[in-house]
Amino acid sequence: MLRSTFLAAALVITGSANAQTAPSASEIASYTGLHLAAHEGQVDEINRLIAAGADLNARDQAGRTPAHVAAFASHDAAVTALAKGGADMNALENRIYDVVTIAAVADDPEMVSLAMKLGNKPDLITSVYDGTALIAAAHLGHHEVVARLVKGGAPLDHVNNLDWTALIEAVVLGDGGPDHTKTVQILVDAGADKSIGDREGVTPLQHALSRGYAEMVELLK
Repeated sequence: MLRSTFLAAALVITGSANAQTAPSASEIASYTGLHLAAHEGQVDEINRLIAAGADLNARDQAGRTPAHVAAFASHDAAVTALAKGGADMNALENRIYDVVTIAAVADDPEMVSLAMKLGNKPDLITSVYDGTALIAAAHLGHHEVVARLVKGGAPLDHVNNLDWTALIEAVVLGDGGPDHTKTVQILVDAGADKSIGDREGVTPLQHALSRGYAEMVELLK
């Protein structure tokens, strides 16, 4: 009973208002300088502003830097220009997300790889759940992003403050379908520790068994 109550509460938490928030229409309307250029992907303007001494790590009202804004808008060239100009690629906005985790949640593998190449560390602790980009991607079944993060050296067995690893989230928060199953396969093949259980000691295999996720069960045995 205790385990099921905790799991139900955790599922509510993960779907709460603490998720990432892209710039709103009103926020975008207020943007000037690098934030506006980043949102619009105006690389020439970004470079002009950098040369003029603009603050590369200026924050909007939600704590987003121009790099965060460019990531939300999926402008690879803008992120590259900002990073090459000296932007902090490991900055966290107010909801504790970095560029890599923003891209991971958006299922943007190219941006994930680019951000890591530009210096964004894949092992940063992000979100109010003390998670990582890998956990966020596994939760959503974004298996190509998971593969990129694994290749980039993301920690496979980080445990967030829900006491869940990426492997557990792929099972518990997944639907047992092909995307989450592929995510589990990638994590298992990479060497993720299948023995790490949740705070009640329930392992990924036991979670998969209880949900009838037959393909995941075979991968986790």
